Amino acid sequence: ATWTKSADVERADSGIGQMPARKWKNRASETLSSLQAWEAHRPCTDCGERDLPVETDLQNCNQRRADLCEKCRKRRTERKESVLEFVNTEASYGEDLRIIKEEFYLPMQAAGLLSQEQLLGIFSNIQELIDLNENFLEILQEEIDQAFDQGDDDLMTVCIGEVFLEFVNMLPAFQTYCLQQSSSVNMLNTLEKEKELLRIFLDVSQNDNTALRRMNLRSFLIAPLQRVTKYPLLLSRIIKATTEYHPDHSSLREAKSRIESHLEHINMKTKQEGNTWTLRSFRQDSKKKREVINIEMRETALKTVGWLREETRFVMEGSLQLAQPPDGQWVKKGSKTLKFQNMQVLLLVNMKRVSESSLESAEPGPVKDAVLVLIRDKNNGKFHLLREPLRLSNCIVSTDPDCDDTFELIEIRREAFVFRDSDRARTHHWFRQIRRYSRELGSWKKRRNALPNIMISTPQTRP
Repeated sequence: ATWTKSADVERADSGIGQMPARKWKNRASETLSSLQAWEAHRPCTDCGERDLPVETDLQNCNQRRADLCEKCRKRRTERKESVLEFVNTEASYGEDLRIIKEEFYLPMQAAGLLSQEQLLGIFSNIQELIDLNENFLEILQEEIDQAFDQGDDDLMTVCIGEVFLEFVNMLPAFQTYCLQQSSSVNMLNTLEKEKELLRIFLDVSQNDNTALRRMNLRSFLIAPLQRVTKYPLLLSRIIKATTEYHPDHSSLREAKSRIESHLEHINMKTKQEGNTWTLRSFRQDSKKKREVINIEMRETALKTVGWLREETRFVMEGSLQLAQPPDGQWVKKGSKTLKFQNMQVLLLVNMKRVSESSLESAEPGPVKDAVLVLIRDKNNGKFHLLREPLRLSNCIVSTDPDCDDTFELIEIRREAFVFRDSDRARTHHWFRQIRRYSRELGSWKKRRNALPNIMISTPQTRP
């Protein structure tokens, strides 16, 4: 074979000169530079900003972390620490509760140092707090374990706010304990002076029992008070480290608001009972004041109906206008002739619990009973019932097309009430909720036939 020089090889011209080729290479180089620049300043997955530092795989092998700006990385770290602090301190608090029971209550009961009434006076509802802590901590730990199993090392999928709101019924248990704390300490002081064996037991326990960490019984008895006042601080720290786009952000704020309202309510009840001590106070605004009033009304309603707290659901609550018309007057002349008075109304439903693992089951059980509690506005700082609760199983709810801004509730063989809200849409919502539960309870046909022909027999009435 004969080799030819490169200059002798025939070349087919593509038609592209040297200048366009150089321009194409320059554009390709510019495009590559732009892609590299975008990669260097790609948006943060948390906040969307483009201030990420340039990093190589060697500098950060975790691509998910590499998609975060420095500010969000720090925030995630703070959030993880805050979540773990919440769970770990809850576990420590639970350990103190178990020490109260196992190292003090049970030995004192077994030795007969105190009577059952005296033990109840000192330790109050400590067993209820223990049960609540165990259930609460179990759910929290499941959230942490599930996050780690799914590769969520930052615990971003852990929703403390949602879990806290699920167990919000543990707050009244704290209130019961806190309100009895003063009398509990006074009883312990009195009995310790009167009973020498009790005093010896407490001294020996503090000095020789290593599980107590040289702390006395009074130090452990104050643990629930310290814990309930620490919740807002722990939640505030998590909120600060949680972006507003996180699905748990609104639940965290709601949980913090609920616990602060309960603390203010505990302080208010403490002052009413003449105690000098108070829990840590938090700033009140109009919303929190409203929540404190709602808490007090719920307590009044629960005490009246005598239901278990964990089986009670508050469907609706708020202010309604109420009137009691003479027979037939409402249909003939309309609601303009009626004299209304403001009233606080609560719709309570007694439901059988489906699951024992949480206090407020996402899927409520069957309705056992439903009542409407009517409370007068405050007089001399206290709420008073207008009458005994209206049991919806004995009531019929109806409305008239000519008076669509009101609805009527008739208790069979007794009284009739006309209700309305300042907002017409909310009036209709109240009517639908009350009618729903009244129809679920008892026999609708039997109650309708037993009703005097005041409204039901009129052709314009819409039952």
